[in-house]
Amino acid sequence: MAEPQSNAPSRATAGAPTSGVIHVRTRLTADFTVIANALAQRRGSAVTIGVAAYILSLPDGAIVSIAALCRHFTEGEILISRALQELEAAGYLERRRERGPDGQVRTRTFFYDVPRGRRQPTPPPDRPARQPKSAGPTRLPQNPTVNADSAPASSPVEPPTPGPGTASETAHPSPPPPLRLDNADPQAVVILASLRIVDRRLILSRREVAELAPAVAKWLARGLRPEEITGLLTAGLPEHFMSRPARVLAYRLGEAPLAAPPAPDTPPTHRAVLPWQTCDGCERAFRALEPSSCRDCREAA
Repeated sequence: MAEPQSNAPSRATAGAPTSGVIHVRTRLTADFTVIANALAQRRGSAVTIGVAAYILSLPDGAIVSIAALCRHFTEGEILISRALQELEAAGYLERRRERGPDGQVRTRTFFYDVPRGRRQPTPPPDRPARQPKSAGPTRLPQNPTVNADSAPASSPVEPPTPGPGTASETAHPSPPPPLRLDNADPQAVVILASLRIVDRRLILSRREVAELAPAVAKWLARGLRPEEITGLLTAGLPEHFMSRPARVLAYRLGEAPLAAPPAPDTPPTHRAVLPWQTCDGCERAFRALEPSSCRDCREAA
């Protein structure tokens, strides 16, 4: 008699999920980057998370401009710029304009693995080293001082006060609130929104229009017509933009044009009209100051 066989599936390993992803972990000892789950699992654009992970994997001093990121990723300038703006708004990215020893102003980029305002307190650099444990019992003083090394897990630890040379994570001023189009000059908004008619590359977002509208309003106050402003902003643009078109427009708007000369107070003088005269020779009418002969009679004489 043949042995009985069963076609039932084998028993699953205890504790393993029956659906979804199953991770195969490998312990890495070099060439890896630690990313917080809050950033890796952030809802929104996958380009934003990819750009953040790439910047975190770079060493200090690496160039992370829009042009450098476009050379690495296949996405264009618009998606890369939008990802950097989302990271900056979320507190992961910060751009500072600092003046170097040579007097030149440069833009430095700081990237945080945890958004600003949510970072854990950093212990001061000059904290005392942990004392070795003694074999005998140690009596505590009446008013013990709680520090970061000896405090129990349940007791709260006050954040350290930064010293004169220590940078504080919470000392950065909060970013200014975004500008709104409701407060902008309507004519300036129309001029900026109509630039794409002249050049299809000059597509501006609502935030960029709100930032550039005050400068355009100043040009209008100086007496420039809308067609003149459009011509000054669109003439001689480069073939390829290395940054957002709004940067180029902001640079041009920063150079204020000369004001129009004032109109003269005295009205222009009109040319005097000579009275009619009758020629003494041919009786022809002509204009002259005094009675005399016409030009033809003078030439014949």
